[in-house]
Amino acid sequence: MTSDKIGIVVIGRNEGDRLKRCLRSIPVGFQVVYVDSGSSDGSVDFARSTGGIVVELDDQRGFTAARARNAGWRRLLEHDPGTNFIQFIDGDCEVEAEWFSKALRAITADDRLAIVFGRRRERFPEKSIYNRLCDDEWNVPIGIVSACGGDALVRVTALREADGYSDDLIAGEEPDLCLRLGRTGWQVRRIDAAMTLHDANILHFSNWWKRARRSGYAYAMHVWRHGMQAFPSWRRALLSIFFWGFILPAILFLLVAGAAVFGPIMAGVGIATILSVYLLQFFRIYWRKLHSGQPWRFAAAYGGLVLVGKFAEMSGVFQCFSATIRGRKSGLIEYK
Repeated sequence: MTSDKIGIVVIGRNEGDRLKRCLRSIPVGFQVVYVDSGSSDGSVDFARSTGGIVVELDDQRGFTAARARNAGWRRLLEHDPGTNFIQFIDGDCEVEAEWFSKALRAITADDRLAIVFGRRRERFPEKSIYNRLCDDEWNVPIGIVSACGGDALVRVTALREADGYSDDLIAGEEPDLCLRLGRTGWQVRRIDAAMTLHDANILHFSNWWKRARRSGYAYAMHVWRHGMQAFPSWRRALLSIFFWGFILPAILFLLVAGAAVFGPIMAGVGIATILSVYLLQFFRIYWRKLHSGQPWRFAAAYGGLVLVGKFAEMSGVFQCFSATIRGRKSGLIEYK
């Protein structure tokens, strides 16, 4: 490596053995700060046993990943002001062996880069369709992109300039940071390198539903906060959630409820039309995923869950707007 110094910030909450694998995967020689958000499973004791710095957050302000990351990088720089880059790692992830050297080469080669990240993979994609969906989700295009996820190597200069993450966001804090950095000329790059192994451990539909609900909340809050300056793709995603998760179901409900008014034939035609629209959308998603090289079983499951997920995402949108309008802070949407 070069003389440029990397520090590590790991965040977690009741990650158990996943956190142990995470901390053990970090090579010797890096300064590590672990930030804990109210764990009750011995995570704090184990982190201390590894020799790293441990920060325990209180629950007076509420726990968020954004708040944990901010507490971590600020504590790290207090301890070692000479740190140039910070690798953020979620506590349910393990770092790939060669990631640090590849990431450092990439980010030091371009002064415009605020963030570099690589391929996050699911540790057990075969355990459930939900894990496999996560693995597919992580496979974003290589090159300059609009945003990153939780695992990323971040330039300290850019992080200070943006004043870190937005503490109050319970989801979508990484795109929020990337958007603000982009406004001042910074860029985000995904490089062709293995970065981390993630253990989503989503084995049940209910857990997957909560995760999709959190995504809907993130889309809504991002657009609510940034308006027309929000990422265009996120504005389109929010419109898609409204259309498939609210507008069409509302029309369907009105047709069913008003069958006596419209007449059974007209109501039946309307209901069949809307159901046909959903079916056509399923096949559209299915064919697109199939043509990307995925097996037909996965493509079919993907298409079905994307459509069902619109309803889960819509519940997250409602939660976001309801809390914001009433001036209340939403609690964490945890899926594990």
